[in-house]
This record gives sequence, structure tokens and C-alpha cells, in this order.
Amino acid sequence: MESTALLKAIIENAIDGIITIDERGIVETINPSACKLFQYEPGEVIGKNISMLMPQPYKQEHDHYINRYQTTGTAHIIGIGREVTGLRKDGTQFPFRLGVSDVNYAGRRIFTGFIHDLSREKKAEDRLKEYASQLENLVEERTLSLKKSFLELQKAKEEVSQSLEKEKELGQLKSRFVSMASHEFRTPLSAVQLSASLIDKYAEPFQSPQISKHVNKIKNAVGNLTTILNDFLSLEKLEAGRVEPSYSTFDLVKLAEEITEEMQLIAKQNQTFLYQHTGTNSQVQLDINLLKNCIINLITNAIKYSGENSFIEFNTEINNSGCSITIKDNGIGIPESDQKHLFEAFFRANNIGNIPGTGLGLNIVARYAALMNGKVDFQSNVNEGTSFTISFPAQ
Repeated sequence: MESTALLKAIIENAIDGIITIDERGIVETINPSACKLFQYEPGEVIGKNISMLMPQPYKQEHDHYINRYQTTGTAHIIGIGREVTGLRKDGTQFPFRLGVSDVNYAGRRIFTGFIHDLSREKKAEDRLKEYASQLENLVEERTLSLKKSFLELQKAKEEVSQSLEKEKELGQLKSRFVSMASHEFRTPLSAVQLSASLIDKYAEPFQSPQISKHVNKIKNAVGNLTTILNDFLSLEKLEAGRVEPSYSTFDLVKLAEEITEEMQLIAKQNQTFLYQHTGTNSQVQLDINLLKNCIINLITNAIKYSGENSFIEFNTEINNSGCSITIKDNGIGIPESDQKHLFEAFFRANNIGNIPGTGLGLNIVARYAALMNGKVDFQSNVNEGTSFTISFPAQ
């Protein structure tokens, strides 16, 4: 009894449909899953010919199939299984996988059908076919487009070759011009700088504030022009790929102290540098000239964009992870909307007013740092100051 109850429970709760028929094709049992698939109540099916659940031509052939199997023993579905179509109560059809077993029970032959709904699988197959068709059309369109593009590329190939030659010539011309301009401008600028210093010296006995004022203006103008020339020359060398790090071991603290002393001379009135080093070691292995250029660029910016009577923090640190250099000011800061463009060549923030500059300094700093496997990070808030940190991994 327990086995019978268990078998009944299994059939009643099976996910697939299960239907049993006799030798004449009359339905004897149908489980809930099969009722749900065909949209019938058990009483509407039991006692009826199984062909009611089949569309044509399966409906017409069914009884003939059973008779042939009983006569010849040749199976087309029984024990084999096949894909067929079912007919619901509402007249709609659906595909399912049918497996049929032949059981002799109590002197009778009973056929049991196991029904697995294939509707989802078929829909998925149809979608795949549709996608495949769309893909084929897309591939065909892309192929035509590629052929057209290829022809255009072939046509443009000669033009590109000619353009490359011209561009190469222009590049060489630009390089020669920048170098020549740098040299030609430096000579008169040096003369102006020297003359301004001599005028300042000769004017000392007169103690004229107006003379000192105008001499300082000349010196500042010469300094700005020299900075611009240096930036353009550095950019030209970077673009031409002519900058390669020359590593050496040197004392970072000593270099920082020398730079601090130099920068204090060009600082604004009462601008004070606070230098501090962290770590027991002071030796690093980097390109001293590239590093010095980076630090001077950042400190020059801190001086330009900070007011008088302000502090500029200059910190160096060496630890097991590497070394870092930080320059922090409490100046005008960088607007958040401009920060993503900060390291682009010729970019200048929109809050600098008439403060002179080329917009090349930070681009050069980032590229010099990258050449030495370093990186530049920053934090900034408008009117609260800016902090730049150049970090290098341990050698």
C-alpha cells in the first residue's frame, strides 16, 4: 500500500505530463501536469480517445499506429520517443517531446505517455533563428561597408604617404624653429636681464623707489618670457621623443633645500616655505634634472596662485614603498569642473584671471614623472588651496 501511495504521489506531482491509455487508445489516467498542458479537467479526458489531444494528421493516424504496433511489433514512438504536436482545449497547438512505454499489467496491455513541453525551447530556437538571420543581414551590411571603406582606404593610402612625408618635413622644420627661437630669444633676454641688474646697481645711490619698481618689472617680464621659452622647448623635446631619463643616485634632501633657497628669492612678499623631510634615508635614484624641473614647476605655480603673507609647504618622504614629493599651498584652488583637464597641454583653469602662464607646466610635470615610472596626484578646493604629490615606486 505504501508503494502504491508513493507511486501515486510521484505521478500526481510530476513536472511532466503523464497519461495512460488502453489498447484501444482510451484514456485511463491523466496527471495534473498533463491537464494543465492540455487545459482540460480529468473528467473531460478520461474515457475518451487519446486522439482528442492531437491535431491532424496525428489524430487520424493514431489508431492505425497502435494497431500496426500490436500486429507487427514495430515501434515508431514506443520505447523510442519523438517530437510531436499537442492540441489544447482552446484549439491552440504546442510542441512536446513524447515518450511512450508499453506495460503488461494484470493481463492487460497499457501504454503510458510521458509528455515534456517544448514550448520554451521552441521559442528560444525561434529567437535564435531570428537573431541568426539578423546577424547574417548585419554581417552582410558590415561586409559591404568594409569593402567600401577598404576601397576608400586604398584611395587614401597614397595621399597619406605623401602627407606623412610632408608632416615629417614640417616636424623637422618645427624642431629647428623652436631650437633656433629659443636660442635667439635667450640671448637678448639675458642681455636685458643683465642690463636691468646693472641699472638697479647703478641706481642704488639715488635710492629711487620708482627706478627699483620699474627695474623689478623688467626682471619679472624677462623671467616670464624665459619660463615660456623653457616650457615650449621642453614640450618640443617631449613630442619629438628626445627626452630619456638619466638615472643617478643623489641626496633628495640636499636638492630640496637648494630648490627652496632658489624659490625663496622669487617668492611674493612674506611668502614663507616650510620644508620637511620624513624618513631616515635621503638617497634616491632618479633623473635629478627632470625631478628638479618638476618640483620647480609645482613650486612656481604655488607662488603664482597664492597671495602674499602665505605659507607654502614642501615635503619629501622616503619609505619602503618609494619616495614622494608634496607641494601644498593655500591659494585660489582649482574649480572641480576644470580638474579633469588639468594635465592637458595649454589648459588653464577659468579662475586664474590675468595671472601669466602657458598651460604647459603641469603637462610637462606629468610626462617627466611618467618617464621615471612616477605619477602625479592632486587635491584642490577653490579658495582653499591645492596639494600636488609626485610619487615614485621603490627602486
